[in-house]
Amino acid sequence: MFQQNYLYWLAGTILLAVALLSWRDKANPRRLTTGLFWALYGLVFFIGDWATDLVGARTLHISVGIGVVVMALIAGFGGVKLGSYSQRTPEQRIERAGRLGNRLFLPALIIPVVTVIGVLAFNNIPGLQQAVFGSGNHATLVTLLSMSIGCLLAWLLALKMTRESPAQSLQEARRLLDSIGWAFILPQILATLGLLFTSAGVGTAISHLTETYLAVDNRFIAVVLYAGGMALLTMVMGNAFAAFPIVTAGIGIPVLVLQHHGNPAVMAAIGMFCGYCGTLMTPMAANFNIVPARLLELPDRNAVIKAQIPTGVLLLIANIFLLYFMMFL
Repeated sequence: MFQQNYLYWLAGTILLAVALLSWRDKANPRRLTTGLFWALYGLVFFIGDWATDLVGARTLHISVGIGVVVMALIAGFGGVKLGSYSQRTPEQRIERAGRLGNRLFLPALIIPVVTVIGVLAFNNIPGLQQAVFGSGNHATLVTLLSMSIGCLLAWLLALKMTRESPAQSLQEARRLLDSIGWAFILPQILATLGLLFTSAGVGTAISHLTETYLAVDNRFIAVVLYAGGMALLTMVMGNAFAAFPIVTAGIGIPVLVLQHHGNPAVMAAIGMFCGYCGTLMTPMAANFNIVPARLLELPDRNAVIKAQIPTGVLLLIANIFLLYFMMFL
C-alpha cells in the first residue's frame, strides 16, 4: 500500500542529492556549509516511527532540535551561497525560449490538471482508493499522490521539450534552493511555532487579556480586535492557519460567538480572510513575499510586500465591516 512516508523519502533523497552536488561545487565559496544545510534538512524527511523505536522519542526530538539550531546558525552567518550550475549562456536561454514559445508553460499547467484528474479518479472510481492506500480516510494522501504524479509527468515533459538531462534538472533544483536559501524551510518552522503557541495556551492568555482590559462589550470593538488580531498574529507567525486557532480560541469563540451570539461560520470564513491580509504584509510569509523577489532577482527584497500593503490594508478594513454587518444577521 502507498504511504505518505514514500513522498517524504523522495523529498529527502532530492535534498541529499542537492547537498552532495553542493559539496562538489568548487565555485561555491561556502560549499561545505551550503551542503550541510541541505543535508540536515534532507535527513529530517527520513525520520519516522522506525527512528523513534530505535533511539527513543526524547533522544530523537533533541537530535532534531540540535539539527535545526545548526541550520539556523548556518543561515544566520550567511552559510548558504550560490555556486555554479552548468547553465546555458543568456544568449542560448533567450534563443531556446523564443523557439519553445508558450509551450514553456505546459509543464506548469500539467501539475494542477493531473492533480484534479487524480483526485476525481480516486474519489469516483469504486475500489481505487482502497486498492492503492488501503482502508480508511486518505483525503490528504490522495491529493499529495495526485500532485506528485503531476510533478513527475511535468518533469518528463520538460526534459523532452528542452532536451536536457535529468542531471541538469537536479542542478536547476539546486539553483532554486540556493536562491531561496533559509526561506525555503520557513513554512515548516512557522507551522511548528503555531503548534507551540497553541500548546502553551496563548489563546487562553489572549482571551483573558481582551476580556479583562479591553471594551469587548462593544460589538464593533470586539470585531476590530478579532480581525486585527488575526492580521497581526499572521504577520508575526507568517501563516494564517497557525494564527487562526489562537485568535479564534482567544477572541472569536468566547467574545464574538458566546458573548455577542455571532454566526461562527461567518466568523471563521472572514476571519481567515483577515489573516490573509496579514500574509500580504509580512516577510515572515516568505514563500509568498520573499521567495518571488529572490527568484525574480528584484533589487529590493521587500518589493512584493511594499506593492501589497495598500491592498492588504483596504481588504482588512472591508473585512471588518463585512464581519460586523454579516455575522450578527
